[in-house]
Amino acid sequence: MKKNILLIVKGFIMGIANIIPGVSGGTLALILGIYEEFIGAISHFFQNFKKNICFLIPIAIGMILAIVSLSRVIDYSYKHFPIPTSLFFVGLVLGGIPMLLSKIRGKKEVKKPSSYIIFIITFSIVMVMALSDLIFKNSLTVSLQNMSIFQYLILFLVGVVAAATMVIPGVSGSLVLMLLGYYYPIISLIKELTQFENLGSNLIVLGIFGIGVLVGIVLISKLIEFLFKKYEVKTYFGVLGFIVASVLAIPTSAILNMNIIYSIPQILIGLIFLVLGCGISYKLGDEK
Repeated sequence: MKKNILLIVKGFIMGIANIIPGVSGGTLALILGIYEEFIGAISHFFQNFKKNICFLIPIAIGMILAIVSLSRVIDYSYKHFPIPTSLFFVGLVLGGIPMLLSKIRGKKEVKKPSSYIIFIITFSIVMVMALSDLIFKNSLTVSLQNMSIFQYLILFLVGVVAAATMVIPGVSGSLVLMLLGYYYPIISLIKELTQFENLGSNLIVLGIFGIGVLVGIVLISKLIEFLFKKYEVKTYFGVLGFIVASVLAIPTSAILNMNIIYSIPQILIGLIFLVLGCGISYKLGDEK
């Protein structure tokens, strides 16, 4: 029972992360110590089915609870308290880095230049994504109303891409959705659904997107499992590049997407939330 409650809590934190542009659910799964088991359970779902389903259901419950209950809260927090909110998630990421470093400490490949090249590449990918509005000078917007069959197909593919980035540590699915112009329309549909508005059309749209997400999660899980088995240290370096960049990308995304009014109280509260986030992820990362 304790294990299931702990998995629901960890799933809840992953769900929150997938709402926030710049924050990766995969990062927090890794930091919370469930990433490899999570990937394995999805990749080999029908092998040892009972064990996998008992592991995944509590996580899924936590994620769904977070997305449904906090989509409005997170939106409000980011608009009215952007600094504490951003720094809390930065803390969640920072608190798990020591655990990740322990995975590769003392291994031979740590000294190879190729590992650091991979780190630089993945770091750069996240920073380009975070700074995309400044680099490309435009952002896409889409409508999820009165969609054609072709638009539903595109929505399915967007779900696949978003799921891949949600699973890859350090790459934010919500940030990718924002770059593709689907983030705010999908968040708006979720809000309408929680208010029982336009149930029929919203369930169809979110259902197509959800199927894409499931397909994407399965495909990328198999790829990541392969990489960890064959190229463990290099894969961890790539993950660390994503994660270190996300520490910068989270506040950068907040700054670029809203007008932030800086104040000493917000900064001080933000520092408290930074420490709180570090403590939570460090503690949960040790809990099994």
